[in-house]
This record gives sequence, C-alpha cells and structure tokens, in this order.
Amino acid sequence: MNLGTELIANSAVTVRPRGSPLCSKDALTDDFGWTVQAVLACLAFTCLVLKRFCEPARRRRSWLVWFYDTSKQGLGSLVIHMANIYLATLFQGDPCTWYIVSFLLDSSVGLLVIYACIRLTVKLADKWKWQYLYFGEYGNPASAKAWAAQSGVYMGIMVVEKVLITILVQLEFWDKVRDLILSPITDPKVAITVVLLVIPFFVNVLMFWVTDNFLMKKPKRGRKRAVRYQRVVNNNSNLDSLPEDSDALLSGDEDLLDSPEEAATTPLAFKNVDELLNVNRRNNSVV
Repeated sequence: MNLGTELIANSAVTVRPRGSPLCSKDALTDDFGWTVQAVLACLAFTCLVLKRFCEPARRRRSWLVWFYDTSKQGLGSLVIHMANIYLATLFQGDPCTWYIVSFLLDSSVGLLVIYACIRLTVKLADKWKWQYLYFGEYGNPASAKAWAAQSGVYMGIMVVEKVLITILVQLEFWDKVRDLILSPITDPKVAITVVLLVIPFFVNVLMFWVTDNFLMKKPKRGRKRAVRYQRVVNNNSNLDSLPEDSDALLSGDEDLLDSPEEAATTPLAFKNVDELLNVNRRNNSVV
C-alpha cells in the first residue's frame, strides 16, 4: 500500500499554481532567450526581402531605396522590442506574460498610432515644405540626409507609441488577461519560444508588411493630364491646311504631368504655322 502511494506521488504531474510566475526575471535575456530573438530577427528580415520581390517589376525599389525603407522599420522595431524586454523585467509578475501583452498592443493599437503620426508628419511636410520628411522619397540620387531625417522622425514616433502603450498596459484589465495567457504551458523554455518566436513571427509578418507600405514611396494617384494651347495667328497661305479649330496643341506628349505649373515649363512649342504643319506631317507619316 505504501509502495503504490509512493509511485503515484512520484508520477504525479506538477501543476503550476495559478498566478505564479512561469518565467524567471532573466528568462528573456539569458542565452536561450537571445537565441530565440535572433532567429525571429532573421525571419523578419527574410519577410521584408520577399516583399521586395513581390512588388511589380516596373515599380520595384532599388536595393538602396529598399534598405533605406526597411532600415527605418528595423531600427524602430529594435527600439520597441528592447523596451518591451526591459519593461517586462521591471514590472511585477511573469515577464513572459508582460512581454506578450505589450507586444500584442504594439501590433494593434500601436500600429494605428504609428499610421496616424506618419500621416500627420506628411501633412506638416506639405504645409512647411519639408522635402526630407516625405517618407520613402530620398531624391535622385537617393540622399542619406533624407534617410537620416526620416529615421529620426520615425524613432520619435516609436517613442511616442511606446509611451502610450506603456500607459495603456497599466490598466487593471490586463491583470486578468495575463493570468489567462500561457496558463496551459508549464515549461519555461516552451513559454519563451511561444512568447518570443511563435506568436511574434505570425504577427510580425503582417505588421512588417503593413508598416513597410507606410514607409515606402507611394505611387501618385489622381494625376491630371495637363496640356497647353496657343492660338496660332499667321497670314501664311498654309493656314488652309490647318484644322478648323485654330488652337494648336503646344505639348503633344502623353506623359502625365504633376500640375498645370509643370505643363507651363514644357519645352515643346510651335513658333509658326510651317513648323506646326511639319510636325503634323511627320506624325501622320508615322501613323
């Protein structure tokens, strides 16, 4: 009887008491934790490389522009990640659950904050003509100064986002959420893998893809075709050969112009009727 009781006691599964920490304070920053984080960083970088090859060939970014765009996101993600690691060890309770709650808030509410701040920055750049602060635009050739300016602003946006999320995570509501997260898991290393690799990988694929769209140059939409006309006045006998409408098109190319002001600088102009007729004849012969 005593032998059976002893065997049952030895084979009993250890159950983690409710509310007790699963991860130790340094679980996220020990050798295993850093290894898992390095694997996640490599997977996230690979995702951004694949995204570049998914872009249409005619609008695909050069490797330099791609690096400028993704490096901003990489630096921002590093700031947020290290802040979450630090705060998770600072708060009372299980650092694994603190980290995953902060991470999920960064990937949802924080993403909205980042988008709003980027749009506000672009609006201010339009108003004050800050050419370096149009995200994804670096000039031709690409300017490192524009990249540095945009990176600095983006780092500031990430700091603002992290402060807001840190305030939000202090609400008592999250205490109950933290008690439920990872409750079925009893192995600390499994918990670290889930918290630092499995969940962040799937969420980061979506978040990195969306954020990269925020930071890259947008194709201009709604661009109007601008043309200029000038009334041709000439007593040349060749006037009979002109169309009934005596308004001659000055700019005949099919390029899209950004504005009527840009059209005003079009170099092609016809100074007399003979020149206009010669151009028309050449065009007709080509057709």
